[in-house]
Amino acid sequence: MRLLFIGDIVGKPGREIVKHSVGKLREEHSLDLIIANAENSAGGSGLTPAIYKELVKAGVDAITLGDHVYRRKEIYTVLEREENIVRPANLPEEAAGRTWTTVTAADGTIVGICCLLGQLFMKPIDTPWRTADRVLAAMPSDVKVRFVDFHVEATSEAQIMGRYLDGRVSAVLGTHTHVPTADECILPGGTAFQCDVGMTGPHESIIGRRIDRVVETTLTSNPTPFDVATDDVRLNGTIVDIDVETGLAIAIERLCYREEKP
Repeated sequence: MRLLFIGDIVGKPGREIVKHSVGKLREEHSLDLIIANAENSAGGSGLTPAIYKELVKAGVDAITLGDHVYRRKEIYTVLEREENIVRPANLPEEAAGRTWTTVTAADGTIVGICCLLGQLFMKPIDTPWRTADRVLAAMPSDVKVRFVDFHVEATSEAQIMGRYLDGRVSAVLGTHTHVPTADECILPGGTAFQCDVGMTGPHESIIGRRIDRVVETTLTSNPTPFDVATDDVRLNGTIVDIDVETGLAIAIERLCYREEKP
């Protein structure tokens, strides 16, 4: 089977390119499943029920989140009700939402999905390593294809997770920094890995935000609204081919898609 993971969708520009491109990408690349990180899709921070519906209608099959999961309180009902969206599994047990889920790909394959938060340079959080163990133990044993979104700041920590889960999951793909890394590979045990798949949104920016606003605040400490930028919109993601019998990856490929201008 063939899976596309779309990196952090940032604001309206990110949502628009997803809406315009997902159908085309699914056909061109023979995709069986499309997963997207949507934690920055509402004005650059958080997710709303309306945007959740918008992304699903556009053709996104499953959604992962990150450290901005609860920035919009209205998302709680979606997290509790819908089966194709997961919150970071290493948040407190009482947190709203699913720690893992399964979805059915177009070829009929059942795919287990979870996301985890890193610890380095992030807010205090439970261990992602032992949480990953618990999540994998909870998934049915016949679910061979297993996908992990590791929402992480440090590339070293991302690499540790890749090695820790190598051979136990189909893919460990990173999000959060909004900058794609050129380290996509199949690890020795058969797990597809990349530190960060990048950002879907405006690249004439500083990680999706207006350059002038970010620079001003950095240089002067005067607070400014970090509005989402608008120019050079790209979809960053990664495609993984998976052997459904073993659940191990066969191939991995970075994707950078720009819409053609009329």
